[in-house]
Amino acid sequence: MKISPSMLACDFSQMGNEIKKISSLGADYIHMDIMDGNFVPNISFGPDVVKTLKKFSNVPFDVHLMIDRPDKYIKQFAEAGANIITFHLESNCNILETIKLIKNYKIKAGLSIKPNTPAKKIIPYLNDIDLTLVMTVEPGFGGQKFMENQLEKTKAIRKHSKNVLIEIDGGVNGETIKKIKKYPVDICVAGTYIFKAPDIKEAINLIKL
Repeated sequence: MKISPSMLACDFSQMGNEIKKISSLGADYIHMDIMDGNFVPNISFGPDVVKTLKKFSNVPFDVHLMIDRPDKYIKQFAEAGANIITFHLESNCNILETIKLIKNYKIKAGLSIKPNTPAKKIIPYLNDIDLTLVMTVEPGFGGQKFMENQLEKTKAIRKHSKNVLIEIDGGVNGETIKKIKKYPVDICVAGTYIFKAPDIKEAINLIKL
């Protein structure tokens, strides 16, 4: 199992140091939650912040666009240093054209689905993307309760693609990881559990083992 700590849960006044810390303690990716206050009821940060933070780590930046028009911002986030750009199936854009736009920048393309979106909706795109992100909470805020029933989607996705990476996001912690590891999940996004842990290295290792 690989881990992508979500910067949404870090100390925003120390973001550079927080990235250096989790990079040195075993993070496989750095998860950047980008929210526009429209697609989800919260606002986080934009491409300028991502670009500033890129210098603090060589760990790949896993950028999750929870925004209404991701196609309008692919260029900015790609040039800011994103290694993976994931956007939502439910967003207001042409899905295939947006995937193509991401890949034009020679970076990986991901597609995410909210809890109310069935797995069958993402299956037609599996051959076009590198990663699927299954939300196990409603996107927008950290610290929510884990929706275990969403894990079944990972089986449906894996049945239709052996190659696409399957990532989950929301409510991952030392207890829920026991259930998650019974499913075909490659990457876990974890925010609150990692950044609020008494021992961050121990928390990261528990997810990864």
